[in-house]
Amino acid sequence: MNRRSFITTSAVLSTGSVLSLSGCKETGPAYNNEALHNWAGNINYSTRKVYHPASVAEVQEIVKLNSKIKCLGSKHSFSRIADSDGCLLSTDRLKAILQLDEKNKLVTVEPGITYGELSVYLREHGFALHNLASLPHISAAGACATATHGSGVNNGNLSSAVNAIEIVDGTGNVHNLSRSGDPQQFNGVVVNLGALGIVTKLSLDVLPDFNMSQVVYRHLPLENLKQSFAEIMSAGYSVSLFTNWSDEKINQVWVKSIHNNANPVVASSDFYGAKPSEKDMHPVDDQSSETCTVQRGVIAPWYEIMPHFKMGFKPSTGKELQSEFFVHKDAGIKAIEAMQVLGKQISPHLFVSEIRSVKADELWMSPAYKKDCIAIHTTWHQDDRVISDLIPLVQKALRPFDPIPHWAKLTSIPPAEIARLYPRMDSFRELCAHFDPEKKFVNKYLEEFIFQ
Repeated sequence: MNRRSFITTSAVLSTGSVLSLSGCKETGPAYNNEALHNWAGNINYSTRKVYHPASVAEVQEIVKLNSKIKCLGSKHSFSRIADSDGCLLSTDRLKAILQLDEKNKLVTVEPGITYGELSVYLREHGFALHNLASLPHISAAGACATATHGSGVNNGNLSSAVNAIEIVDGTGNVHNLSRSGDPQQFNGVVVNLGALGIVTKLSLDVLPDFNMSQVVYRHLPLENLKQSFAEIMSAGYSVSLFTNWSDEKINQVWVKSIHNNANPVVASSDFYGAKPSEKDMHPVDDQSSETCTVQRGVIAPWYEIMPHFKMGFKPSTGKELQSEFFVHKDAGIKAIEAMQVLGKQISPHLFVSEIRSVKADELWMSPAYKKDCIAIHTTWHQDDRVISDLIPLVQKALRPFDPIPHWAKLTSIPPAEIARLYPRMDSFRELCAHFDPEKKFVNKYLEEFIFQ
């Protein structure tokens, strides 16, 4: 897909979502008896009762009608964080862009809009987001609720852009909170894990529009990474390392840089011992680069560079499993060395691992709460050994560095160990009791990891 095709595909999606909502005249919440699974296919949701509301009023009605409920966005989670044995509420009809406040640099959206759809709209109006995840297919509310992130030593996760939030609580009441107006609760509500209610509106900070370029370097010697880790991770606006741990080299380094002049980008002939790729790359060496964003120094809009994958294609590899662990940035290279030791055991069972930076934030349930992090993400083949043997093996290797798993990925770290790494866990539990006194939004996942 070329650049024009990306724009056309995303614009159709965005415009279509708004028009379909504005034309909806239903008098009650739409309800389907349907079997759903997440996009990777490793989770079949535990209920067939799925609502598709088209308004905040319908969300309130659904919450009041049901004793157990969970919200579904783009169904990208690999964990059961969004599962329910009661009913599910899909945000697939809540995808409108509600307001662009140019003066205060804020965009207000409904929860189900994807970052790909929103990005095209912002570009057309001269604005940008501070960062994007590797996939533009994910929904805004779901990504923010789980502290999903991109990369960059100066870039917080996607949740850090939330300036205000509207949420329907367990009694069906609507709450509006903002960063400036509700500092005591706001930082606990943004990364909410779906435990507080149904998010119905988000206001996100935006930036003036900009262009970027991306260069992929190949075969970075691991020894050079050890010696210059901070410099390498700071070499661009966003930097990602890809490896399969099979030798003493990092397979690929993706360097994404802001580039606002018209001059073509000339890649360095030697990047800490790595060489620029002469062809476009997929993070998994043997897969087609057709699905990936613009490379080889071509100047393009920010949203065509920040993600790794284009909106109009199947995300990532498709049938896969994912795990991800955050460690303090000061432990980053030690954690990478620990992973390298496992190379022969884990390499045959994975597609690729990605190493990224995440800036510290103030959000209670974010893995980057008050600490800069290095995130080690692995995309695995979908087989039983991954869950039973290999992810526990990785966790054991990383244990000296207090690894925190991504809420939407797979882990077997005991919940009590995870809880001690969140200083505001007790405060978050109190917030849950306040917003959801009848525990309508509590599922087995939350019972295990939050309320154990």
